[in-house]
Amino acid sequence: MSHECVGSSSATFVEADSNYVVKYSHLRDINHKPRPYMCTVCDKRFTEMHSLNRHRRRHTEDNWYSCTQCEKRFHGQNSLMKHMNVHSSKYQCTECGKCFQSKNALMRHKVSHSGEKRFECTVCCKRFTMSSSLAVHSRIHSGEKPYKCHVCDKAFSGSSNLISHMTVHAAEKLFECSICGKRFSRSSELAVHSRIHSGEKPYKCNVCNKAFRQSGTLNSHFAVHTGEKLFECNVCGKRFITSSYLAVHSRIHSGEKPYKCSVCDKAFSQSSGLNTHMTVHTGEKRFECNVCGKRFSRSSTLAVHGRIHSGEKPYKCHVCDKAFSKSCTLYRHMRVHTGEKPYKCSLCDKSFRTSGNLQSHKSLVHSNRRPYQCPHCGKQFKTNAELKLHVRIHTGAKPYSCRLCSDRFRSLVQLKQHLLKSHNEGIWFVCDICEKKFVARRELKLHSYQHADVKPYVCCECPKSFCTAAMLKSHQRVHSVHKQFCCGKCGKLFKDKYCVKLHFERCSNDRLGIIGLFNPHVSK
Repeated sequence: MSHECVGSSSATFVEADSNYVVKYSHLRDINHKPRPYMCTVCDKRFTEMHSLNRHRRRHTEDNWYSCTQCEKRFHGQNSLMKHMNVHSSKYQCTECGKCFQSKNALMRHKVSHSGEKRFECTVCCKRFTMSSSLAVHSRIHSGEKPYKCHVCDKAFSGSSNLISHMTVHAAEKLFECSICGKRFSRSSELAVHSRIHSGEKPYKCNVCNKAFRQSGTLNSHFAVHTGEKLFECNVCGKRFITSSYLAVHSRIHSGEKPYKCSVCDKAFSQSSGLNTHMTVHTGEKRFECNVCGKRFSRSSTLAVHGRIHSGEKPYKCHVCDKAFSKSCTLYRHMRVHTGEKPYKCSLCDKSFRTSGNLQSHKSLVHSNRRPYQCPHCGKQFKTNAELKLHVRIHTGAKPYSCRLCSDRFRSLVQLKQHLLKSHNEGIWFVCDICEKKFVARRELKLHSYQHADVKPYVCCECPKSFCTAAMLKSHQRVHSVHKQFCCGKCGKLFKDKYCVKLHFERCSNDRLGIIGLFNPHVSK
């Protein structure tokens, strides 16, 4: 069966078993050898028909030959016999124990441990251990992506990237981890994964002796010592260590989310985000903490959790020696020293160190939304934390107890105040101008605005500005029609808590027939 394409060049489609074989007579490789036979599964091309037929076994379960020494599988008996020489080979890497069939293959591999990079990119000066890696890298600058997926039309700069991508579409994962049961499409992926369980980290940094499971991770790590960030975002100017980090970052600006959940259609910018999300549907948590029994969906999350029990804090600040259990926490902490506040409020000039702080600021200062309602009195709050604290007034709950006496408190702030005032335990934050004392650093900072005449909180309804968010909040009731404070005697509503307190006192005296007797605010 054949079909002719329209145009000057012809293509012949020959049906072989269940696949279509495409014959492109005009396609040649770099050595000017024609490669007319193309596999319709992975787009790989061959010079001879028998080479294509041999290659096609990769996409079927038939004729798999398993190695008795390791878990690798091969499509042909000759490939298996050739592989068996690796286990008895005299060419073995002294660093990681990996065996090779030839001395040249061993020498090429040793470069990954030495860190020697002889091949330099003429555009960005990045260096590589192999010329083939440089050739693939140069496509980043040229934009060339010659390897295209026939299923989703996604294109790649390297053939290995395409092969890895094809596993997304593959229904079967033939290689299973004997420890945790996780399955993989390729034996090389299983080999890398198995190092999680064995703890093997064969790739070691020659500067700080830190070790890694993959050579790619070691290469990325080197930039920590050099400080080199060659890849710049052309939208916001942010720079990155690797092109892959830049590619992921660029999706923030483009809004691209190529990884879609097959269950709920939710999309993600990274495959790791999709993998984590899928556990919401499966409920699977295969990784268990051997100390407290808590289970996790990812081994990396378990590893971070384990530091709670061990007390390990491997990420240390080089400025103040403060240590952290997570690298992202150290990264955020460094902004304390640099003064960097990359998250700027679009409604005022205030900036923040984290996106979470920015979101809290917007909801507390610039929004009048109060989605959290007290089930006891109906009072509404902007945050769930405020509601929880308020509910304790009704329930009488006092979860914070003093370890030095029998007193209990509704909030942690009240406990800290008690420890300082009654037991002289803790640190007072003292104003260096008026010597007023504060329990929290934030309270001192807000107080200092009064001396400096700084009023960062501006009313969106009028030109007035205030030192604190609480003062602004109190002022905004002037513009609002909302009356959230109610008199418990007569039911009259008020905007301000102070007004309702004055009214309640007068209302109570009025009901008792003693108007103005004990109320200094009422004239006789």
